[in-house]
Amino acid sequence: MADYMHIPPIRSFHQIESGIDPAVPIVTLFSGGLDSSYLLLRLRQVGLTDIHAVSVDLGEDESSAYKQQIADALGVKLHVLDRRQEFAASFVAPAIAAQAVYLGVHPVSSTLSRPLIAQSAVELAATLGAQAIIHTANRSQNTLRRLNGALSLLGYQGLYGSPYDLDPVDREDKLRALQAAGVDLLDGRVVSGDSNLWCREFESGILDDPEVHAVPDSMYRWSALDTQAAPRSLTVSFEAGRPVAVDGERLPLVELIAGLNDNVGQYGLGRYSGLEHLDHGEKVLEIREMPAAWLLLGSYRHVETACLDAELMREKQHLEQIWVREALEGRWFGELRLAAQQFIDTCAGQTTGSVTWQLHVGGGETRAIVAPRPRYLRDRERWEAQSIALEAAPYSAPLPPLV
Repeated sequence: MADYMHIPPIRSFHQIESGIDPAVPIVTLFSGGLDSSYLLLRLRQVGLTDIHAVSVDLGEDESSAYKQQIADALGVKLHVLDRRQEFAASFVAPAIAAQAVYLGVHPVSSTLSRPLIAQSAVELAATLGAQAIIHTANRSQNTLRRLNGALSLLGYQGLYGSPYDLDPVDREDKLRALQAAGVDLLDGRVVSGDSNLWCREFESGILDDPEVHAVPDSMYRWSALDTQAAPRSLTVSFEAGRPVAVDGERLPLVELIAGLNDNVGQYGLGRYSGLEHLDHGEKVLEIREMPAAWLLLGSYRHVETACLDAELMREKQHLEQIWVREALEGRWFGELRLAAQQFIDTCAGQTTGSVTWQLHVGGGETRAIVAPRPRYLRDRERWEAQSIALEAAPYSAPLPPLV
């Protein structure tokens, strides 16, 4: 393959039309949405014949059958890659241990998924001998720098980037072009959505304006409130920093998260809203529902506090935001994030225990925090008496005579 190291990233459709060999395979990231479907159409229109659309299944909403219909209609090869287990084990679990919450406002989500999507695309591109990896992020989405950053740090040697960066296309124009080509998308969406097993996220459209952003209840699925849900007790257990069981039943992490999304979400818990900065500092509104994250992050902090020294905890809290910053800015595979991960993993190795919650409509409180080697006291008065006795012992003996 040619050396593209000194060629700038793809930022417009003109670059695709003038700089891509139509006979060499090309990989696109495909969500099944309007932007990624329109990209496939444009690639076909400029004469590319060996197009591979890759969809990385991380537990998202869109069905593979729906994506296959679009791919078939546009004459491209669809690759659906199931990476749910890897996403949970290698991206979500580290985020739980790192308490990965953006500026204390909301848990991160696409920050975790984009590196794995990029990695999956690089692996597929290598298998195919593809000349380029093209995605559809635009400059009002943090995905742009996260995907480009991951592709760069992974050392991908081909062309990569998004033509929407400098060459946006009006939504109605995209819909008309696709309809003319015989592709009738689900065009009734009023927001842009992103989902995986850890999070459902909404932005743009009717949520563009942070000063007015009422979210229709129908958008919430995991946290749809069941007003008849009876209060219940729920215990989540961790071993060496990893969630391993709910109510004593050991579960793979994917199933554990899915179960908590249902069991916690029915109480209307796990909704987040907040502003997140773009590449040049501007802020955009994002809405999330993350019931499992609400419970797991809170539980982890309780268990961690039971197991770790206070000074160690203070230093870890400082490194947590470094971890979040590096991941969020597209440097998941960068040295600083990996170095921070080493510190966090050391702390996680000591974090074993469980938390029992009493959940009810609109909230939840802890009922038990248990650790096998705890730093907490269970009988303050007894500890106080013992510590005073030990400390006072040297002072209870008679003083030696003065010489």
